[in-house]
Amino acid sequence: MSESRNGGDEVIPIVPNSKENGIIRHQEEDQGSNIGAAIIKFFSVLLLIITFPISIWGCVKVVQEYERAVIFRLGRLKKGGALGPGLFFVNPFIDNCVVVDLRTVSFDVPPQEILTKDSVTVSVDAVVYYKIQDPLNSVCSVANAHQSTKLLASTTLRNILGTRNLSETLSERDSIASGILSLLDHATDPWGIKVERVELKDVRLPQSMQRAMAAEAEASREARAKVIAAEGEQKASRALKEASDIISQSSSALQLRYLQTLSTIAAEKNSTIVFPIPLDIFSAFAKKD
Repeated sequence: MSESRNGGDEVIPIVPNSKENGIIRHQEEDQGSNIGAAIIKFFSVLLLIITFPISIWGCVKVVQEYERAVIFRLGRLKKGGALGPGLFFVNPFIDNCVVVDLRTVSFDVPPQEILTKDSVTVSVDAVVYYKIQDPLNSVCSVANAHQSTKLLASTTLRNILGTRNLSETLSERDSIASGILSLLDHATDPWGIKVERVELKDVRLPQSMQRAMAAEAEASREARAKVIAAEGEQKASRALKEASDIISQSSSALQLRYLQTLSTIAAEKNSTIVFPIPLDIFSAFAKKD
């Protein structure tokens, strides 16, 4: 606060604005907290020295190749980011160490009862593969990164399948999985999580729907079988007509066909006795008529 004189001896106080007051107060609080942290750190180091070498076992931390350690000193994130892999020292009295696993984790999405766009109830379950790529955000931005990812995967699966028909759900699993992957990856990016893969495991239909679909498929197969049989009869009749036209042009061709039929019958092992009759006899009767 400064003073200003107006004319005579009257003193008018000048008060800085509230923003400047807030900055000054914040700086004073930071200075006070830094002094308090320095005092606590001094006493913790002194306690470590007094209790040495027993206290050294609580100061050594080992982080594996697939892990990272996020350290909070007196509640504040320690500078330098996540530590590891390897060996490092912490103060057990003022430091809090959180170890984060960077390996790929998979979990099963519980079966979801979903009403499709064409009002059919289906039960769908999926599997999600993800990993933590930013240890600091996974610890500081969300309370439980793994549980949050599981819940988000369940709701995303329901939202995506609610916009698809039953036929699309059964036939377009790859595109549905790609859409879920894109939404999950975008939503979990602020949490430091990378969703790598999403797969739909199974789509289960009600028993009544399964029977109806089976009856529809059976009727469709029978209709196709009848059409194929009719087309075969049509082609066979055309072939027989062409053969009869060719045989009718020569009497010897009919005789050869007759002998070929007798040869085929005689080749089979049966008790049938065949007496061949020359065709000339029938031709004589045909002329008399």
